[in-house]
Amino acid sequence: MRCIGIIGGMSWESTAHYYRALNEGVRARLGGHHSARLVLHSVDFAPLEAMQREGRWEAAGAVLAEARRGLEAGGADLVLIAANTMHKVADQVMAGARVPLLHIADPTAQAIRRGGLTTVGLLGTRYTMEEDFYRRRLEERHGLTVLVPSPAARAEVHRIIFEELVLGVVRPESKARYLEVAAELAAAGAQGLIAGCTEIGMLLQPADLAMPLFDTAELHVAAALDLALAP
Repeated sequence: MRCIGIIGGMSWESTAHYYRALNEGVRARLGGHHSARLVLHSVDFAPLEAMQREGRWEAAGAVLAEARRGLEAGGADLVLIAANTMHKVADQVMAGARVPLLHIADPTAQAIRRGGLTTVGLLGTRYTMEEDFYRRRLEERHGLTVLVPSPAARAEVHRIIFEELVLGVVRPESKARYLEVAAELAAAGAQGLIAGCTEIGMLLQPADLAMPLFDTAELHVAAALDLALAP
């Protein structure tokens, strides 16, 4: 079993899910008393959140690059950034790395293509929805068309993530608002919906929607297990 290195803490709510899901996945695949081989560097999110808000992405990338070097020193054979937004600095984080990064957008796109879909809606932080680092990868590498909510809806989706979900707060009225935004994206032509923030799975489940929901955290974990357990 290869050792999975996780850069987490962004937020620890979703990182805790990664830890549990990876271990449950190993147990399901191997049985018995098996658990995941992994090393975790969990960062303090408050300084990183301020760096994001202030546009100091290079500084944020330096924090994660230091974490990645620690994971390598600890024996990691592959690296996961357990957050969608921080893939904006993935190239900086992995510069000079001896081990590969499993980019969260790739297993997500592959699942969408396997489902026969070509046009999807994207929910996430405003950075993920509005900047091109994430959408461009989905569009150029995987041939998808990506739709994002209206400006007012993007602001509300972002607010709910940072003021509620990353703090472990799940409110029915916020779920209802996300479902409204999903319906608007479906009306605009989305065939499925990307939960493009690793905390959104706290709020939305596949059964809540009339179209497929692609939970990036779940897909990231499954792809990491494929790599870690490959012959």
